[in-house]
Amino acid sequence: MSDLTAEERGRYARHLILPDVGIEGQQKLKSASICVIGAGGLGSPALLYLAAAGIGRIGIVDDDLVDLTNLQRQIIHSNAAIGEAKAESAARRITELNPEVDVEIHNCRLGIENALEILADYDIILDGVDNIPTRYIISDACEILGKPWVYGSIFRFEGQISLFNHLGGANYRDLFPNPPPPEAVPSCAEAGVLGVLPGVIGSIQATEALKVILEIGESLSNKLLIYDAKNLDFKTLKIGDLPAREPVTKLTLLEAYCEAKPDTVSEPRTIATENGELGSIQCDEYLTKREEGWTPFLLDIRNAMEAEIVTLPNTDARIDLMALMGRIHELPKDRDIVVYCRSGARSLSAAKAIKMAGFPNAVLNLTGGIHSWSDLVDSSVPKY
Repeated sequence: MSDLTAEERGRYARHLILPDVGIEGQQKLKSASICVIGAGGLGSPALLYLAAAGIGRIGIVDDDLVDLTNLQRQIIHSNAAIGEAKAESAARRITELNPEVDVEIHNCRLGIENALEILADYDIILDGVDNIPTRYIISDACEILGKPWVYGSIFRFEGQISLFNHLGGANYRDLFPNPPPPEAVPSCAEAGVLGVLPGVIGSIQATEALKVILEIGESLSNKLLIYDAKNLDFKTLKIGDLPAREPVTKLTLLEAYCEAKPDTVSEPRTIATENGELGSIQCDEYLTKREEGWTPFLLDIRNAMEAEIVTLPNTDARIDLMALMGRIHELPKDRDIVVYCRSGARSLSAAKAIKMAGFPNAVLNLTGGIHSWSDLVDSSVPKY
């Protein structure tokens, strides 16, 4: 046990007596490095269990701050950490749990400009993200670097896990060659999620990572595990023969998502059209223009449960984005239309659809949605 201190022998005693782990296995864990992308719902349980298991070096990549709405599921953070960088909050908790672990903080968003540099230094990548563009960046970077990565995703009551790019196995692009339309993939913030669900999925992700390091058991490579929390049902789908594709050699942006996500655009844009304009408007500018006599039609395209949390004043109608095209005749053609949602992403998609349907007046996306309204207009409006 020359590589394990006396304290480590006590800490990991239950591992040392396991036939499939033992001294050699614990030394493998101590020598291993894992990078967890996202210190949120999935990252929280994964980070805690990886640290407790004795992974020698753990990287945390996250550029977000702890928010009150996170605490329903992101158990690595506490109420006292609200407003703190998630990566730093998570690192502190890991150190409290196991000071033997070397924690590296990457207080940034993983992107094409830094993914190869960050991920190259780790043995395994664990995906705790909640958006499609970052997931494709992880997939492509891992393919280029030859790194195995443990995939996980959650949606309402359902979770998915797989092990990609491991020992010649399938990669994410083999299963999902092309990204879906941005508006077709709501985030947890938009769709909701059962608070305990990421605990189940993140724990399974950590299990897969440990199995890869220990070289034990049967992995989820070439399989997709689906968990239905509502009905307590697990299904395993085998990924069969895959069509040939060109190997990934460089990282690229998903341009459609750059257009759809307002936080990737530095300034609001106005796009000239033959009939009026399609563009964006800030919340404070919108309010000022209303006070000056402007009377646009204010459209909420969130779902009914979101509207129960908060609805902006002077909202004229609420039509769920998925039902918009079937009800677009309900919108006026003799008024400007302003569209809003929680953060401005879905409403931007809706504004484009309305304009393409031939509405002659201005169609404007309320930049930042409810969140921006809370920041710029009325702080009593809850963010969720």
